[in-house]
Amino acid sequence: MSYVDEIYAKVVEQNPGESEFHQAVKEVLDSLKLVIDANEEKYRKMALLERMVEPERIISFRVPWVDDNGQVQVNKGYRVQFNSAIGPYKGGLRLHPSVNQGILKFLGFEQVFKNSLTGLPIGGGKGGSNFDPKGKSDREVMAFCQSFMTELSKYIGADQDVPAGDIGVGAREIGFLYGQYKRLTGLYEGVLTGKGLNYGGSLVRTQATGYGLVYILDEMLKKNGKELAGKTVVISGSGNVAIYATEKAQQLGAKVVALSDSNGYIYDKDGIKLDVVKEIKEVRRGRIKEYVNAVPSAVYTEGKGIWTVTCDIALPCATQNELNLEDAKALKANGCFAVAEGANMPSTREATDFFLENGMLFMPGKAANAGGVATSALEMSQNSQRLSWTFEEVDAKLKDIMVNIFAKADDAAKRYGVAGNYVAGANIAGFEKVVDAMIAQGIV
Repeated sequence: MSYVDEIYAKVVEQNPGESEFHQAVKEVLDSLKLVIDANEEKYRKMALLERMVEPERIISFRVPWVDDNGQVQVNKGYRVQFNSAIGPYKGGLRLHPSVNQGILKFLGFEQVFKNSLTGLPIGGGKGGSNFDPKGKSDREVMAFCQSFMTELSKYIGADQDVPAGDIGVGAREIGFLYGQYKRLTGLYEGVLTGKGLNYGGSLVRTQATGYGLVYILDEMLKKNGKELAGKTVVISGSGNVAIYATEKAQQLGAKVVALSDSNGYIYDKDGIKLDVVKEIKEVRRGRIKEYVNAVPSAVYTEGKGIWTVTCDIALPCATQNELNLEDAKALKANGCFAVAEGANMPSTREATDFFLENGMLFMPGKAANAGGVATSALEMSQNSQRLSWTFEEVDAKLKDIMVNIFAKADDAAKRYGVAGNYVAGANIAGFEKVVDAMIAQGIV
């Protein structure tokens, strides 16, 4: 049995029931096989892969809080500190009923390689809780956030672990979390990113993941003799990433015709009216079906099916494993030639393999959605220097980072004889930097 197969078997055996984590590890290890086989003796002796797939630490804790009826509620809280070889742990906090240890391990593992690709000195981590902020009052959300941070504050810091937002954690939640951290520690430091602009936040952070996705998509298209202008785009989701991917794609001359949420999707043949979507999602926190009330010519369809909409380019920006093999086949049949992932691992392994085997341009999430964490690291830099950069300065740095990520993935794929396979290229490029740092630091 090869070293890669041996480690994957151990991961499955030692982490039962954590299917998303198994999936993430297998995808990475399979594409790293060329590199690992060439260094197998050295890596085995140092147990390099065993250390890479095991988090440095997992913190699990209860989060008691009181709801508006005076009832005490209890949620589970987590922080997975995966790998700090190249810098302090960096990764989001997710508040969603689906959160469990396995999902956070998958996200933290992916974050290690994503953060490495940015070229910035940040390690990988992830955290969150099965608390659902939907339908909760501001006071209930504050009560939860303060209780959550009371325990989490013991394990984080500006040079130790710097969480950010993720699903369910926006400006409101970051504000409550930061206020409690400051109250407990007496420190005014860059320990959380995604903060408000009045207390250490960075311009472009809100737009970063969506903008970054389109920047790397645009670069991938250009390097393959195509262009974004004039193309029809379908984007799943209607949260932060989807909204700002739509905005940037429209700015670069593409026509976005569909968006979705967990209930269904809208199709607007004339192009999505982004001001309407922002009003629904950012102001009223409503459902995407409300779009047709403002734009009667649009069509709302309940349930799944957004990937059956005809398009040139697909940008899955909702959640993990939302795009399966049948969806991939439908996209190909309808003329789609490029897919870039705005969410974390939104395509199943079968869908990813289909894209690659059928010559479609495909940019995996660990490269394509790295704009968010890259701008979080830029926020950390501004906090350290007690400076605030302009929108244009941060946006230019973000674009440079995304162009460089494409170049790294493209170069690594070519060096190992799999040109055009950006999944392998991104994994190899991210892996090389982390491994070099781990070897240099000894057995820790």
